[in-house]
This record gives sequence, structure tokens and C-alpha cells, in this order.
Amino acid sequence: MRLIASVLPLLAGVLLACEGRPRSNVADSSRAEPHSGPVVVVIDLSEGASEQAASGFLGLSPKGNSFAELVMKLQLLPRDRLVRGVLVRLGAAQLGLARALEIGAMLERLGTTFPVWCHADELSNATAYLATRGCKRVWAAPGGSVDAIGLAAQVVYFHKLLSEELGLDVDFLQVGKYKGAEEPFTRDGPSPEALASLQQALSDMRSAWLEGIHLGRPTIGDQAAEDGPYSAPGAKERGLVDAIGYFDEARKALESETHAGRAEVRFGPGTSGGDDGLIDVMRVLAGESLGGAAPVVIVRAVGAISLEGGGVFGQGAGIVERRLLSTLLRIEKDDEVRAVVLRIDSPGGSALASDLLWHELMRIRAQKPLVVSIGEMAASGGYYLASAGSVIFADDASIVGSIGVVGGKIAAAHALERIGVHSQTVAAKVGDPHAAARAAYESALVPWDDATRQRLAQTMAEIYDLFVGRVAEGRGISVERVAAFAEGRIFSGRDGKKLGLVDELGGLFDAIARARKMAGLPDDARAVAVGDSAGILQALMQDEEQLRAASDPNLATAVAHELLPFVASVAPIVAHERALCAIPFAVTVR
Repeated sequence: MRLIASVLPLLAGVLLACEGRPRSNVADSSRAEPHSGPVVVVIDLSEGASEQAASGFLGLSPKGNSFAELVMKLQLLPRDRLVRGVLVRLGAAQLGLARALEIGAMLERLGTTFPVWCHADELSNATAYLATRGCKRVWAAPGGSVDAIGLAAQVVYFHKLLSEELGLDVDFLQVGKYKGAEEPFTRDGPSPEALASLQQALSDMRSAWLEGIHLGRPTIGDQAAEDGPYSAPGAKERGLVDAIGYFDEARKALESETHAGRAEVRFGPGTSGGDDGLIDVMRVLAGESLGGAAPVVIVRAVGAISLEGGGVFGQGAGIVERRLLSTLLRIEKDDEVRAVVLRIDSPGGSALASDLLWHELMRIRAQKPLVVSIGEMAASGGYYLASAGSVIFADDASIVGSIGVVGGKIAAAHALERIGVHSQTVAAKVGDPHAAARAAYESALVPWDDATRQRLAQTMAEIYDLFVGRVAEGRGISVERVAAFAEGRIFSGRDGKKLGLVDELGGLFDAIARARKMAGLPDDARAVAVGDSAGILQALMQDEEQLRAASDPNLATAVAHELLPFVASVAPIVAHERALCAIPFAVTVR
């Protein structure tokens, strides 16, 4: 309560000052722009387009920077009679491959209405795909580079550090021979099964990536697409870019070609339009609403899945069952919501939380269309949620599947003995040799004995059967068919469609259109995006020590940013959850 008392005066000041100075337009803030007439729209992706917009001061979300908002704004552009062209500013953005495929396809559609150009300071594999697929003309900064280098995956293993260097007892069980989720803790490299699963998924993703590049630039061969990095002139020589120059030069050139007298940022930093001020502050006090009366609601389910949230491993920022469930219950009861689009980007996590959310999603599906759109991945618990959809969309490069269960713990007793710390477990039930080990099976000090390990393996097998059954029920197929592609294997979205994990290849744009159609709504029916973020008053009620731990800068530097999703997906083990539905390994696709 001390936190609430200290923050309320600050909120009062914010309410009085919420209408601040208008932001400058980064399209070119150095000159005065006319405010009417034909316009070149700038889509600024230089800071990315995250699935869930990052919260700013007091939890307020920056305007117009989430992926769902990008999709909805691109949908509206063809209806704007003043738009003469679109300039996509990529900067040096690092986008996920699946999102880049989606954006490239959307820009390709826009290109049938008016010219779409791209400008980049640096191009990665993903943004090179986006630009070559979606943009009629691609500009690169003179000092920039084009990292067309082909796809690879990096997998991180902690076994030697944990077992040999720290002396910890690492004990994990899995159901599904391809699951591999315990391998980062128990091996120094992938098993043959996990390696085969990963290589197959990467091969499918590479095919989709190359096909998209060739679709936009038929003259580019596989070698040119994968043999970088190139300087800007080198990329131009190989046909990956068309012109070399700065952003303002590209903007002026597009304005001249389209006879537009101005440029206006519609997405990203410098977005035109005022803030909602007081409305935003009141919204964040109570938690995110459904955005008012809208017939289509886009629910963002992003990050690792946990039951309660909080803790020091980052899982509080992901899909927290109690928060997302609250949003879903409001949607279920809101008769004005005619259709729901569930946008999933998750490596999985808690098996229990996944099952509870699956149940509520199935309740919604029984009342109104529920269309699922998969972003970078819906793996394990993420696919658990996706299987509740009436229709599932995924991108070619999405990662799906990983239907399997893993559980385990890391015990420190032997490591502590090295430094002179001894632990002793005393059971109340005298005479039973397994009583102490069974009663302390969740302890972080002692390893499991064989009897406890056998009992837990049986429990996990039952959870695996439940997982397979839920997928079968959600997809309307037999358990035997699900079992054929289960066992923990991961697939690309393209392969997932062949197997029946996915219904359609497409992105959020396509999922929204399908939801409108299924609900009998017009093509321009309003859609709003919501997440499962908590309000500030709810956040302030958390334990102060927990808040300080979650924001510890030393922890943030200790855990590499790209490993956080994986770490968060296995973090529920620390909270004594016995089984997880988590992605097989800490894998970063580059």
C-alpha cells in the first residue's frame, strides 16, 4: 500500500499534463509540411513491430507500434483517397522471420493499389525478404550492409556449467522422444531425434524464405540470396536493392514520382495524431479494456505461459493464466463481440495454465467464431492454446507443434556439500525408505530417488495423453492422427498445414478477414486489439520485494535477451509445477 500512496499524487499530475506537445514527424522534421492534399504514407518499422506493444511510463502503451495495429493500419490505406504511395522505413530493424513474411505479403497486396518502396540502413535475412517481396523499389543507405546470409539456428546448452562446473544434480523427464526440452540441461549437444526435427523445420523455413525472395525478385538466385553479407553497392550489383541513398532522398523521390506534396507517418515513431491523454491514463489504472464496442476483438497471447506470473525469470511479462482468463471471460460475456482472433506467439510453459486457458477458449468457440493466427511460434503450450481455434492460420516460417511434456528440477545438495553446506531431510513416516525423498520431491536441495522418478514419469505420461486428447478434440481429428505428429516434434507452418496442425497459410491480416466472414460481418467491420496486461493498480498491489527482483538490472544483464523466452517457459518449474509444455530448446533462428 505504500507504493499506491506514493504514486497517486504523481497520477494526479499526469492527468493534468496528459495533453503534451505534439510529436515531431520523423519523415522530415526539418521542413514545414502541408497538412492536406496527396500524401506519401511512411510506415516506420525501424523500432520493429512487436506482438505486444511495450509499456511505457505508468504502463501506457506507445501509440501505433504493435503488430496488430500495423495490420489494421495497412488494411485501411487503400480506402484513403489521398494516399499516393507508401514508404517503409526499415532502419536497422530486427524482425522475426514469420512477421517479416506476413508484412511482405501485406505490402505486396498494397502494391497493386499504389507504389510501395522500402528504405533500409541495414537489411537482415528477414527484412531483405520483406523488402524484396513487398516493395517495388528498395533503397539502401550508402554506408549500410545487406546481410543476406541464409538461415541457421543457434542452440544453447547448459549441461557442463550446471553439472561439472557448479556440481548441481540435473534431473529431467520427458514424454515424446523428439521433445528434447531437457537436453539443454542434460546434454552438451542435441540428440539425433531433436537434431532431425530442427533440421527439417529449418529446411522448410528456408524454402519459404527463398521462394518469397524469388517471387519479388525473380532474377535473384539462391547463391546471391545466401552468400552475403554485402555492402550497399554489392547488394545493388546483385539485384537485392535498386538504389543507394538516404531516407530523405528516397522520400523526396517517391513524392516526386507520385506527385504527392507531403509525407505523413502512420506507424512507428512520430506517428501523426494526438494522444488520448486522460482516456489512456484511466485505461491503464483499471487494466486493458476490450477497447469499446467492436464486433471483432484481437486477443494477443504473447510470451511464455505461466499460472500466476511474477517471479524473477520474466514469466510475469508473458501469458499469465489469471490475467488472460480475465480478458477471455469479458469477451465471452460481451454480446457486442461477434468474433475473436487469437494471435499467438509463445514457446509454451505451464501445462496446467495451458489446459485452463484451452478450456475457456473452447467455451468462447462454442458461442462465436474463434480464429487463431500464429506468429513466430505456437510451440507446445502455445499450440495447446491454438488447437482450440475454429480455424488456425500460420505463416510458412512459423514454428508449430512440439506436442510433448517435460518436467524436472535442478538440485543443489551435492554442490553445497563442496563448500561445506550439508542438508538433511527427515520424514515424519519412519521406516519407509522412500518417505523422505517423496515428501521432499519439490525441494531444490535433494535429487529424486528412483521410486519418485518413476511416479513422476507416470504422472507426466498422463498429462501427455491429456495434451494429445485436447489437440484431437480441438482439431476434430482422431487421437491416433495427433499421435502420428506428436512426440515433441516441431514443424514449420508449411509442414504443419500438410499434417493438419494448421488449416491455412497466412497471417493476421487473413485471420481477421476470415473472422469477419465467419461472423457474417462486412469487410470493414471494426476490430480492436487487446492483451492480457494488468492495470497499474493491480501491479502496485504486488509484493514490493517481487517488484524489485523483477526489475533488478543485474539479473537483466545476466540472462541474455534472446534466451529469455526459453528461460521463462521453463521457469514454472521453480514454482513447483510438475509438468511443462515448452519449446524443445533455446533456439534462435538467424
